Amino acid sequence: MRPVIPYVTAALLFGLGVFGVLRRRNAVLVLMSVELMLNAVNLILVTADTTARAVLPHSGQVFALFVIVLAAAEIGVGLAIVLQLYRLRATVAVDDVPLTEPAHPVGGREPAVLDTEAGR
Repeated sequence: MRPVIPYVTAALLFGLGVFGVLRRRNAVLVLMSVELMLNAVNLILVTADTTARAVLPHSGQVFALFVIVLAAAEIGVGLAIVLQLYRLRATVAVDDVPLTEPAHPVGGREPAVLDTEAGR
């Protein structure tokens, strides 16, 4: 078997996944792009396992199995975060996610100000 074809296919899949992560604004599509990158890594691991004989037999396939388990856990946690984001913001756009907390709570002043006024 010529290993060039799976390696080029994996490189194209990984590049497509990187493009999807960088260009997409929808959080679900970003998660799908990450899954595409993980599948490209699985293809490389299995191809390297079949073409290059390592000291440990089937080690690439075992690593690919670990990547599949990691991808399943990532999708579970990622979709839970996306669903919570949709419940709070009514959108799954990545641009609308605040990365920092607001300076003041929604109710008005900071809690430290309220504590000092209560002590007077």
